[in-house]
Amino acid sequence: MSDDSRVRFSRRFFLQQASLAGATAVAAPAGGLVSAVANAEPSSPVFVPEGAQEFSLKINGKSYALKLEPRVTLLDCLRETVSLTGTKKGCDHGQCGACTVHVNGQRINSCLSLAIMHQGDEITTIEGLGTPDKLHPMQNSFVKHDSYQCGYCTPGQIMSAVALLKEPCGKTDGEVRECMSGNICRCGAYKNILAAIQDVRGNYREAEA
Repeated sequence: MSDDSRVRFSRRFFLQQASLAGATAVAAPAGGLVSAVANAEPSSPVFVPEGAQEFSLKINGKSYALKLEPRVTLLDCLRETVSLTGTKKGCDHGQCGACTVHVNGQRINSCLSLAIMHQGDEITTIEGLGTPDKLHPMQNSFVKHDSYQCGYCTPGQIMSAVALLKEPCGKTDGEVRECMSGNICRCGAYKNILAAIQDVRGNYREAEA
């Protein structure tokens, strides 16, 4: 195979085309809607599957006009359609927590929820939690306590930890572990993750007092 062929059929190219085949976003003429195919090559043919439905999602404060098959999960929509790849695909069965996002302030496993169900909801991903110049306190705490190793589970861990701040979770380490039990760290950084969460929770309680 020639070098040109290798470039043309790279893994990135394949994934881009596969995502377009499964879920095509439609740009709106006005109103602040963001096109989810803005990064696609203009000359790329766009295949719209039969049965795709038009709807919009509000993600990290931005509105996206989409045209997706009803079977597309929120996780695949985030990663493959709107290119928000911070939310990770782990087990794809709701058992590891890597895909955790917030919907109307509540944490959910995005691999278990259909994108089309969330029209009108406020969706927040790890990209919407903070910025490189102004991290969320939980993000800062994860850095401070070295609460990650490979980092793959970290976005989901942080999203669950932030949601936990407003949940009726007890103060003890054991209670926090129970509340975070839906998020798996295969590297085993649980001690550091717990330290990061408890550090922020202490400051959070003081601020509310």
